[in-house]
Amino acid sequence: MATDRSLAGGLLPYCLVSGSMTLGYGSIYTLLAALRDRFGFSGTQLGLIVAAGFMAGFAAQLFLARHADRGRAALMVRGGVIIAAFAMLASAVATQFWAFVLARLLLGLGSGTVGPAIRRVVITRDPEHIGHNLGRLTAADVTGFVLGPVLAAVAAQVAGLRAPFWLLAVVFIVVLGLAARLDLSGGPVSGDDRRVVRDLWALRPMRSALAMAVAFYLTVGMFEAIWAVLLHDRGAQTWLIGLTLSLFSVPMIFLAPIGGRTAQRRGPLPVVTVSLSVAALCTFSYGVLPALWMLLAVSALHAVADSFTMPGNQVAAAMASPPERASSAQGLLGATGLATAGVAGLAAGILYQLGGRIAVCTTTAGLMAVFVLAAQALGRERAVRPAPGAPVLVGERRSST
Repeated sequence: MATDRSLAGGLLPYCLVSGSMTLGYGSIYTLLAALRDRFGFSGTQLGLIVAAGFMAGFAAQLFLARHADRGRAALMVRGGVIIAAFAMLASAVATQFWAFVLARLLLGLGSGTVGPAIRRVVITRDPEHIGHNLGRLTAADVTGFVLGPVLAAVAAQVAGLRAPFWLLAVVFIVVLGLAARLDLSGGPVSGDDRRVVRDLWALRPMRSALAMAVAFYLTVGMFEAIWAVLLHDRGAQTWLIGLTLSLFSVPMIFLAPIGGRTAQRRGPLPVVTVSLSVAALCTFSYGVLPALWMLLAVSALHAVADSFTMPGNQVAAAMASPPERASSAQGLLGATGLATAGVAGLAAGILYQLGGRIAVCTTTAGLMAVFVLAAQALGRERAVRPAPGAPVLVGERRSST
């Protein structure tokens, strides 16, 4: 079953809708200093504005994703895009702290409803190519997150602080037109089961996938919290820090589809175990390597490893869950990641201040190893529903064909 037959119009329109949602997430980082200067916001207020979007995304993925499994995927995708457009319009006219927080809450709510629903469509409509398709969605999401700050910076420079918000509102309106034309049906529909999270948690392969997600997002939270400070303390200039943050995402754009295909072909557990082990070693090395160029070289290897981990985690959740709960499983995976990154970022900042880079990097790498081992222990039970042609066991390597 070819992708262009099972997904009406090909995969590209779905990638455009999914990737557009991360434009708004990334754009705010470029505008934080300008918001502080224009409205007098404190550092704490800026942090709360950013955090509001992630908190709303966490809630949406955990509690709303299940509605896509109940036959409401089209409503979730199109409604989420509309909410995101309203978020940008609210940001464009906001002047008070509470208004910006509300706008970010709306953006997180909109983005958090779109992602799991889109992935459900891709998983259930083309089960033979789950890995490749989820990898392409991952690449689209990363591309949006990378382009968001660039787009916001150019628009603000040309037309002022409000321009990025107006521009993104127009982008979301255009995306809504695209989403309205997509066929978002497909896959078996679940009943109105309020125990869906508990039932998914009862599946050992699903717990294995969640353990891998925790291991991955531990380093994501640490990276976002201390990377800029760590490089600055090693003598890096601001432009170099910004460049590394952008370049870190580039390998994921090109390698995520390969990572997804590899995870489906060989089994997500062995693939992600290798990629997370590499990432843990990289994380540890950030605490002990003496030279700046060494840190940058290791970060490039880390980015390649993450290109396999991100889609591999999604493939693991897709293979571990019944098809009628595909969106719920993806939502639970995403919510777990956001919660882990938030807690890890907070802890990393405190630990870096108290013990320096050796303490925070060693601790993070050690915790990653613990959750990788937990995933190994949990992942030896049969998956509920492997994709056609996929491994029978989540943790078992598939023989070559």
